[in-house]
Amino acid sequence: QIVGSVRCVQETGINAEYMGITEAHLRACITSGLKIAGINAESAPSQWEFQVGIAEGIEAGDHLWLARYLLTRVGEDHNVDITFVPKPITGNWAGSGCHINFSTEETRAENGLEYILQEFLPKLEEAHCEHIEVYGEDNAKRLTGRNETALISVFSFAEGHRGTSIRIPLMTQEANSGYLEDRRPASNMNPYLATAILVDTCCLNGKYR
Repeated sequence: QIVGSVRCVQETGINAEYMGITEAHLRACITSGLKIAGINAESAPSQWEFQVGIAEGIEAGDHLWLARYLLTRVGEDHNVDITFVPKPITGNWAGSGCHINFSTEETRAENGLEYILQEFLPKLEEAHCEHIEVYGEDNAKRLTGRNETALISVFSFAEGHRGTSIRIPLMTQEANSGYLEDRRPASNMNPYLATAILVDTCCLNGKYR
């Protein structure tokens, strides 16, 4: 299948020709003092991923916004167009998301997994539609319930499962504490709005929603 043939490319394959751009972007972010955590090839042709963090509060939006800007400038140097559209190419492969790994002191404490399950997930389910509204444009083209995504209209969660709205990572399950992964945001989401509503829903009971 197409997905299997291009995932996790290292030195050869469809995505390998863009490795130089990705590595140049990584170096630019490091030189600029941004909190970039890693890079990897993704499953669709020409699709690459970078991770920002660990960051606290509004800082996450600042670092992601600047990292996006640097990527577009690196693309200009290589005469390559950069897009953050969640589904730029129609086909049976994954779109582009901007997953948010989220934790608090309570979730990282002993028995923090129970706190995620009992406190956060019911609130996230109740506010699902409001979250989708600020999780990026054209996200419905990506969140189809296929290619490791959940259906946009249905809230779901599971431990270690990528085809859900919220994934409980295996390391969180094994440690009984840690973080959750919100897999709904699209690659073009506004990080300030996305992180704000996540904090508001989980920690402030929807005070500002």
